[in-house]
Amino acid sequence: MAELKRILHVEDDEDILMIARLALADLGGFEVLQCMSGPEAIEKGAAFAPNLLLLDFMMPEMNGLQTLQALRTQAPLADVPAIFMTAKQIETGHAEFDGLGVLGKITKPFDPVALSNDIMRLWGQRPQA
Repeated sequence: MAELKRILHVEDDEDILMIARLALADLGGFEVLQCMSGPEAIEKGAAFAPNLLLLDFMMPEMNGLQTLQALRTQAPLADVPAIFMTAKQIETGHAEFDGLGVLGKITKPFDPVALSNDIMRLWGQRPQA
């Protein structure tokens, strides 16, 4: 089983970025690259070589689904598991997520203390290659 070490986090809200960085890097011990938009993630994501994509679902310019679809066109990111973070009611079993490697969602507002555990729970449920 691959170890989860590096998370690419895409979020347009600066306050959530700060809280998530504290939760993931300081409390969770993950290496985190944070991007404030889909285009920024597309530009920087592959070089970071994340084990997990953590994407805000509702963002201006490119939403989380559009960002994930674009990241999937880059060979290093084609099979990296993804988790959406959203306040919106979405069902990750929906047809538009088929074949995109979406493990699930984390509902906003999230508990910063529990965020790493929530991610690890979803990570542990991913299909094994």
